[in-house]
Amino acid sequence: MFNNKKLFLASGLLVLAGSVNAAYEIKLSDEDKITFGGYIQGDIRFIDGNASSTLVNDDFWIGHAVKEDISNVRFSADSTRFNTKYVHGDLTGFIEMDFFGGGGNEKLTNSRHPRLRHAFIKYKNWTIGQTWSTFINTSALAEAADFGGPLVASGFIRQDMIRYTMGNFQVAIENPESYGGYVGSAGYGTQDLVPDVIGKYTFKGDWGNVAIAGVAKQLETKGGSSESAFGYGITGRIKTFGKDDFRFQFHGGNTGRYVGAAAATDLVGEEVEETTAIMVSYRHFWTETLRTNVFYGNTKTDESDRDRTHWGINVFKNITKKLSYGLEFGNFEMAEQDADSNYAQLSIKYSL
Repeated sequence: MFNNKKLFLASGLLVLAGSVNAAYEIKLSDEDKITFGGYIQGDIRFIDGNASSTLVNDDFWIGHAVKEDISNVRFSADSTRFNTKYVHGDLTGFIEMDFFGGGGNEKLTNSRHPRLRHAFIKYKNWTIGQTWSTFINTSALAEAADFGGPLVASGFIRQDMIRYTMGNFQVAIENPESYGGYVGSAGYGTQDLVPDVIGKYTFKGDWGNVAIAGVAKQLETKGGSSESAFGYGITGRIKTFGKDDFRFQFHGGNTGRYVGAAAATDLVGEEVEETTAIMVSYRHFWTETLRTNVFYGNTKTDESDRDRTHWGINVFKNITKKLSYGLEFGNFEMAEQDADSNYAQLSIKYSL
């Protein structure tokens, strides 16, 4: 996380030390400290095409088609986020929010509701609360100006869990959800009884990391029957030349809602969905302050017959250690609906 700018609170005296791209840390005692972090970001996105129009205010590309090509532009500061971490010896509490909660309109105030991203407690080897699923390798996500890059083919989910970590191995029980399955008469609520069980082992070294993960689920269909499902993933981030790196993700089996930002469901009717997804990305540093990312992602499903692709290329420039901007061009395609859109996005970020 952030680690350079610190505020020391001792005997009522507040002293500022350090200055670069960091969070603010208040040291209360030898064992107690509070850290504040996050960033402020403004985005401008232009879209031309008939897939995932900005009229539906997408957080990221997951797949919506419109009847005809539409060209439009959208300004947003929703990705701005703030977090707080409290540490007391072996005990850590962390909470983070951004502003993708909706609630605003473009006619008057553009208000946005805060949205909970993380809220968890960590004690020694145990993690309890909402954070990135154990199934996810966040270091293998592509760097993008678009909110999440090629999420159509990336593992990407945060949810509540109980997780145990032992060295490079993690095992967890996490919140179940039969996406595409049973829905109650009130329009919500499932009959999920068995938590999702996830295991992951990560190989690490100076060269980078590779993670192998599996998720076992008990899904409840619309007809009320139970179906077992298993999904897997091999993901990693490999250092190449200088500061460059190569990132990849391959997922298969019954990954469902764990991959593709809901581009694939867990169930289609009474059948368990089979999904194959691949994502690759390369990051190249031209200079210490200038870098480029090229990424590609594709997801295909068997039961729903979806075929969706997202590719892009960007450039990021650090103006100072806390202020940067990025420009990205890309395309999102929904082959099964004969729909695609080109986009361009400018993002400006101030890191706290």
